Amino acid sequence: MKEAAELKDPTDHYHAQPLEDNLFEWHFTVRGPPDSDFDGGVYHGRIVLPPEYPMKPPSIILLTANGRFEVGKKICLSISGHHPETWQPSWSIRTALLAIIGFMPTKGEGAIGSLDYTPEERRALAKKSQDFCCEGCGCTMKDVLLPLKSGSDSRKADQEAKELARQISFKAEVNSSGKTIAESDLNHPFSLNDLQDNIPTTFQGATASASYAVQNPSGASLQQQPVQPVAKNTSMSPRQRRAQQQSQRRSSASPDVTQGQQPRDNHTDHGGSAVLIVILTLALAALIFRRIYLANEYIFDFEL
Repeated sequence: MKEAAELKDPTDHYHAQPLEDNLFEWHFTVRGPPDSDFDGGVYHGRIVLPPEYPMKPPSIILLTANGRFEVGKKICLSISGHHPETWQPSWSIRTALLAIIGFMPTKGEGAIGSLDYTPEERRALAKKSQDFCCEGCGCTMKDVLLPLKSGSDSRKADQEAKELARQISFKAEVNSSGKTIAESDLNHPFSLNDLQDNIPTTFQGATASASYAVQNPSGASLQQQPVQPVAKNTSMSPRQRRAQQQSQRRSSASPDVTQGQQPRDNHTDHGGSAVLIVILTLALAALIFRRIYLANEYIFDFEL
């Protein structure tokens, strides 16, 4: 509403007001920049504000044929909804109007909604634009703007539009170049060899030792065990020294002895189980034989 009050009175370069039934849709009119192919033209369009305005940029749609922007399509500018990354909340609808005037003489370069008509076609459309009448707001291009003045205020507005377009265009180029660099970094293919080239030598050595430890756990454990120095004590007797050396030899040889004895213990366990099974089988057979013998003896006595 504040911007609507500020832009209520038209100037000789621009005018914009919201619709009576929709505060988020504005209709604007701008005059073509002087000393260009659009000189003498008056162009009409729509500005659609998002609900998050001014935190998000508006969408700009031209309704008058001009040869620079397509009609009825959202145009792609650094201040429009196609580039929210370059929009600043401090900008206003007046900023957008001046930017449109400043961007008209620039090249389209394939942007969305841009056109590259010849200078003759643009001059013809500039003359024809004065007869345009908007069906939505009822504005006639001949009467909507004040007559063009030749004073300092008019030149100041033209210079402001050019400077604003230059600043916004430079900001858009900086942002787009940064985005291009980021995308090239993300899309750059790399191999494992390139990654290994950037790894420090110490990290590669640690990785190699870790992989060797996984493949050879016994060797790694032996490497990790520190060598225990032999304590030297001049007060110990020769017998005590020999006993200490023998205990150290037994402790150092105990892992290998244990590993060598493990298969023997397993064989001993299996042999004991086999002997126990044989004894139980023989006892069961003897019991069955005895029962059969006693039964046959009882039958023989009964017949006698």
